[in-house]
Amino acid sequence: MRRSRLALPTALLAVTATLAACGSDAGSPDGVGDDAEGALVIYSGRNENLVEPVLDRLEEAVGVPVEVRYAGTSELAAQLLEEGEATDADVFFGQDAGALGALAGAGMLTELDPEVLDLVAEDFRDADGRWVATSGRARVVAYDPEQVPQVESITGVDQLLDPQWAGKIGFAPSNASFHAFVTALRVDRGEDGAREWLEAFAANDPQVYENNVAVLDAVESGEVALGLINHYYWYQRTAELGEDGVDARIHFLAPDDPGALINVAGAGIVAGTDQPEAAAEAIAFLLSEEAQQYFADETAEYPVVAGVESTVFDLPPLSELQGQQIDLNDLESLAETLALLDEVGLT
Repeated sequence: MRRSRLALPTALLAVTATLAACGSDAGSPDGVGDDAEGALVIYSGRNENLVEPVLDRLEEAVGVPVEVRYAGTSELAAQLLEEGEATDADVFFGQDAGALGALAGAGMLTELDPEVLDLVAEDFRDADGRWVATSGRARVVAYDPEQVPQVESITGVDQLLDPQWAGKIGFAPSNASFHAFVTALRVDRGEDGAREWLEAFAANDPQVYENNVAVLDAVESGEVALGLINHYYWYQRTAELGEDGVDARIHFLAPDDPGALINVAGAGIVAGTDQPEAAAEAIAFLLSEEAQQYFADETAEYPVVAGVESTVFDLPPLSELQGQQIDLNDLESLAETLALLDEVGLT
């Protein structure tokens, strides 16, 4: 399987320029190779370290060469919007529903087979069938127990605005999961309410990190007291080092708080692909028992297909975390979220 980093064009139209300004845990693109002849091209906004093994297996399953281009989810969404019908991408594999929704809304994704869509609950797929979740994750607060012994009293994001946390909260403003949280905040509170929260958060001097791993590192070292991350980063670290070998802990906010968003990674077939059968097989593989067990056991994410559970991680059931979960289709207004973040100085 061939891999490359996707080089972005220097000039993008209005919305794509905004999107391309923001990355994800995948890092910055730094070049691109020529397509392998007849290859299925996957644009992956998912971190290479997380998904490379499962994409290696995917190549065996679809029976054609696979080329994976890695970059940030937002960057790749921007690239697709810029390329339009000229793109050579066949499958988009992103780390959040917002980017998937933005591409679907722009007509860049085609409708999936109902048999594939029906493998996943309606909450975790596009209402018009243009993308489907491949795994789920919860937003959590990582914390240093020595600095935050009262963590149970923190039930929502508004308590993170308390002056006692000035300069003591870490976050990754370029991460797609943070973008999705802000979009959920906009959906929940409206534009004015979201702006008010973001301005107060910015005034509390949050510490900026490149990605969720770096945020967790900062909490672990005591550099900050709290960090906004996804749940699986902590579970992966404890699997590697043992829970006793990790000082940081994670805290789940109240299920009806926008800071407790249950978001998804997902995939869709790019409209106009010249590999429709292989692309469909790729999506089906990501929902296969083999792939779902990989996400459950190797990346500590929530499987989205019924009957698959982790044999490694003791995760709280999704049913306990979802609460008043927003419709993930409402996360598609990514460009407006990025514009708001830029406006309040959190980019």
